[in-house]
Amino acid sequence: MNKIEKVLATGKTHTTFSNAGNSTHGLDIQLSSPGNAKLAHEFTAIVPHPTAEQLFAGAWSACYTAAVELAAKNMKVTLPSNLAVIIEVDLGQSGAAYFLQARLTLRVPGLTQDVATELAHAADQICPYSKATRGNIDVVINALTA
Repeated sequence: MNKIEKVLATGKTHTTFSNAGNSTHGLDIQLSSPGNAKLAHEFTAIVPHPTAEQLFAGAWSACYTAAVELAAKNMKVTLPSNLAVIIEVDLGQSGAAYFLQARLTLRVPGLTQDVATELAHAADQICPYSKATRGNIDVVINALTA
């Protein structure tokens, strides 16, 4: 796998999970602008147009969030109401070639670090987007409990 030497742009999403006690789930995805760490626009309001990295991160975060729910059910773990998934996808260059890399952060306040880490990796094994990128791009998985 090639390593990125220079990051050109980063698409970042912050996804929260909502379950009102029934089978209807909602996702709230916010996107940041390239070069601006502040969340700038909603996923549903596509003006200004999101970058490809943001769209990929948004789709991946929606899928990964569903995988977290499934992994938690399999592990018999109760998810906190303020669960969040942060995915950053970098577009970068090594020489003249372009590549992607990503960072997935699962934020599950109140869980122990060991359980949070196990949950993050279990969801990564379930998520089809994670499977599609595995071995193709560098991905770092983090779990935060605060």
